[in-house]
Parts: sequence; C-alpha cells; structure tokens
Amino acid sequence: MVLEIITDTGLAPFAHGFFTRKGGASSGIFQGLNCGHGSSDQSEIVALNRARVAEALELAPESLASVHQVHSPDVIHITEPFTEKPKADAMVTATKGIGLAILTADCQPVLFADPHAGVIGAAHAGWKGAQTGVLEATVDAMEALGAKAENITAVIGPCISQRAYEVGQEFFERFMDEDPETTRFFTNGAAPDKYLFDLPSFGLARLRARGVGAADWTGHCTYADEERFYSYRRTTHRGEKDYGRLVSVIRL
Repeated sequence: MVLEIITDTGLAPFAHGFFTRKGGASSGIFQGLNCGHGSSDQSEIVALNRARVAEALELAPESLASVHQVHSPDVIHITEPFTEKPKADAMVTATKGIGLAILTADCQPVLFADPHAGVIGAAHAGWKGAQTGVLEATVDAMEALGAKAENITAVIGPCISQRAYEVGQEFFERFMDEDPETTRFFTNGAAPDKYLFDLPSFGLARLRARGVGAADWTGHCTYADEERFYSYRRTTHRGEKDYGRLVSVIRL
C-alpha cells in the first residue's frame, strides 16, 4: 500500500510530511505505519515502517533523527545522526540530509521552516509541552542558528481536536492559574466539572504570540479518524493495551 503523506505549501521548499497510518507493515492494534519503537509492536516491523518513511523523503533510515520524548520544553540542535536518543521534545538543524522525526498519537506534531536561513525544526507539543514553552523554545533555537521568527512558518499536523478532548476541573484550573486568558481555549463539557480543550488553537496562539511569520493547523483530528490516525485517547477509551505512533518529518 502507498504511504499517505499530508503536506503544507507553507513548508515548501523543504521535503516534509505528516504521515498517516496508511501504507505500513504493522498488524493488529498497530495496523498500518506504526513508527514508535516505544510501543510493544515488533521492533523489526517498526524499523521497516521507519525505513519506508525515510525512503519517501529520500533519506537513509539512519538519518531519520528522533528523540526520547518526555513532554518537556527541551530542544536539541542536531548536526549528525545519533543512535542513543536524548531526552527532549524538539529538534532544530541547519544540516542537510537529516530528517527531524516527531512521534505523536493525539499530541501536536509541529514542523517549522525558515527558507531564507535554511533552518528547520520539529516539536512534539502535548498540552504540557505547549504550556511550558516547547514551541517558543524551538523558535529560540532556530534563531540561534540564524533564522528569524518573522520568516518562520510553523504547521501543526494531525492532533486531537477540541470536540474529542474532554478534561476535568483540575486541568482547567492549571491553565487558569497560569493565565486567566486561556479560558478562551475551553468550552463546557457534558458534565458541570468537565470541559473541552482546544489544543491546536492553544498551540497556534503560542506560536503567533512568539512572532512566527505564519502558523497553521492541517485540521485533522486523530481521535475522530481511526482509518488514518492513531489515538492514545481512543485506545484508552476502548481499554486496548497499546497504540501506534504517527510520524511527522521535515528535512533540508
């Protein structure tokens, strides 16, 4: 099966893609293009899936760089492929031939590009990472390599949408305590103490406040479209044991 790759014209001329689960070799609950070595899927199948992704972007499999994602604001500057994954949630580079690969299953995968400076970035931004500044930190790290915020395009890929993201009172208060203005990203849920959180709108607001030239969301909800996307929350609601991970990649 052919891989399905979602792209955005704003990230041109760089090769990139938000890959769906279509076209992979995994089976069972991981059916499709599971690229997460952290899952309980067969490691050789995950490696095969990642090799297909690398080939689609004209990269060697070992040039597909990933980090050990820990929901942090930490960013690393990549200059060469590595085998031991450092703990971080974003990467930047100005080096050709390296693909920055982010894994998600409801969180925001965010790809960044400054075509003028020849600098790219990729970030994993769940609610915690976004709240603690991983998106802004990625822009900071790109600027340290010569990029300018006003020349950066940032695109949020498939992630959970507001209609599927119900949270509780404690979650709501966590945001309120930090910034009362964030109430605009919440609507009332089905119960008095439940809310629906708009993660992509929160991400876009943070990016725009940081001054990036353009910020957008592809508009795809991971929870709602099972054929195309993995979803941690959907898996949790069903009581399934594990879930696949989507991959999003950008390269110079």
